[in-house]
Amino acid sequence: MLIDISSGSVAGAYAHYKNGEAPSILYTRRMPIEIREGEQHEKAMLRALEILGNALIREGAPVLARATDSGHADTILVSVDAPWQETKVRTEYFERKMPFTFTKRMVATALEKTSVTAEGKILADESIIGTILNGYETREPYGKKAHRASIILLTSFIDEKISESIAESLRKLFHTKNILSIAGSSVRYQAMRTVFPHERDALILDAIGQLISIVLVRKGLLVAVAEVSDAIGVNIDSWVTEVINEFTKLAKEHPLPRTIFLLAQEKDILLLEKALNSAGLAGLWLSDNPPKIVPVKAGHISGSIKQVTTAPPDLPLLLMALYWQHREK
Repeated sequence: MLIDISSGSVAGAYAHYKNGEAPSILYTRRMPIEIREGEQHEKAMLRALEILGNALIREGAPVLARATDSGHADTILVSVDAPWQETKVRTEYFERKMPFTFTKRMVATALEKTSVTAEGKILADESIIGTILNGYETREPYGKKAHRASIILLTSFIDEKISESIAESLRKLFHTKNILSIAGSSVRYQAMRTVFPHERDALILDAIGQLISIVLVRKGLLVAVAEVSDAIGVNIDSWVTEVINEFTKLAKEHPLPRTIFLLAQEKDILLLEKALNSAGLAGLWLSDNPPKIVPVKAGHISGSIKQVTTAPPDLPLLLMALYWQHREK
């Protein structure tokens, strides 16, 4: 089961996985978070989550049972967006005078010693998104010899009270004990690497949730992550200004790639693309030619995910399904 929690809505899906086959999305449902007068955002979100959960049981479970002979999900993956999440990137280094064998045990021991904490938040996920041995990116590093190595980690922090409330709500609704949480921006970045494996240099502008998240990828490795409050609720000009400010900060430290992947809700994506194209971004690239903006839509993923349900494709849920298929076991 996939659960997507953003600032304005909650969504759920049943995804079926078979070895050697593309995942199947059997059922999806998205519901708005409606905040009553004087009500806290968190309370409204949890109420919407309960309504969504009942729909997954009443409508979705029979669909799952017809497809798999079981109406029970083995795992619930929960993606949480701002204002309840935070994503950070860090690098851990390994170096010896003599050549050493790079192992999973070595990495696990190092991560235990260097575990990062944040007040009032829990570390929901810590994903290795890049490994460099002797100065070269290596896709299958374990068991290989090296003098020096480094790993790039993407960590997801989620508000502790919110995480506990979400898990409690889901445990009441479902009998699945295996509930895993991760920050939405982390899920989407990792899924994007699967969707566009040959784009080694790119900016990923994630405007799906309340937070603007910008990821800089160079030579296939995540170099920087920037997160700022989403200003689109004010007006589109403020949103563009925020984005340009973050691009400007990144450009002071790194050459900017010429491809920008834009992630946004389907109702917003064309408006945001048009606004960016009209913003005169070419100056940041010290060029007369503006960068190429690629609006990411469900069609980019249709070859990797089977959409069995007749409901309209939901991009965040599709990216979640893809992330789960390719996550590091």
